[in-house]
Amino acid sequence: MSETAVTATTTYRERLYVTWWFWPLPLLAAALLAAEIHMGFPGVRSWLPYVVLLPLTALLIVRLGSTKVEVAGGELRAGEAHIPLELLGDAELVAPEAKRRTMGPELDPAAFVVHRGWVKPLVRVRVDDPEDPTPYWVISTRHPDELLAAIRGTAVGGTTAEG
Repeated sequence: MSETAVTATTTYRERLYVTWWFWPLPLLAAALLAAEIHMGFPGVRSWLPYVVLLPLTALLIVRLGSTKVEVAGGELRAGEAHIPLELLGDAELVAPEAKRRTMGPELDPAAFVVHRGWVKPLVRVRVDDPEDPTPYWVISTRHPDELLAAIRGTAVGGTTAEG
């Protein structure tokens, strides 16, 4: 790990976890699938689907919610991608009524998108790097004002947003 990674200050951090109301439906579907398999096989094979499918479904939901959005060490990180802040241009909040249009007909196919359907607000950040074919990033965030302030280098409220 580099010295800058260790000494870098984090101005914004958020984990796009899956909300509680998203959990019941996939777990119910996994339980129904396990029950269907259970009815067709006797012995060990009858309970094995429950042991495999329910934890696998829970792991998948947790994995979906492991995406992080962070501004630290002079970089914007969203998921596995990162870009230096000096290569970013205008950053804007996408209004809720414009979200469907932004993620649909107006979305550039070359744009980098970290979108989670259970997180409503979006932030769009232009990329001002002539060598990068990506025109902008679209990022889901629960705290758009704090993310925009961190990208722009100004402080709004606290320094981090966990959630």
